[in-house]
Amino acid sequence: MKITVQSIGLTPHEPLEEHIDKKVSKLDTFYDKIQECKVFLKVENNADKANKTAEIILAVPGDDIVVKKTTTTFEESLDLCVDTAKKLLIKKKEMA
Repeated sequence: MKITVQSIGLTPHEPLEEHIDKKVSKLDTFYDKIQECKVFLKVENNADKANKTAEIILAVPGDDIVVKKTTTTFEESLDLCVDTAKKLLIKKKEMA
């Protein structure tokens, strides 16, 4: 699976990139037909402390899986995205 990371308005530091790779690459174990994974990181322009948005787009046969979460840290947003994507992948695999 090819993983692409795009960050809007920020430069991800090395530990964050490693966190993304570690978490996202595990999704392959739940559904082996993932062709590509795009991760978008963005800081929202609002007054909330929860302004770090992570979005994961998984290219799979049929409809792509898109998950987007916003929390106070990119790591937390990413973890929530991966958890939700995992559930959706398991569901998709059961339906196949």
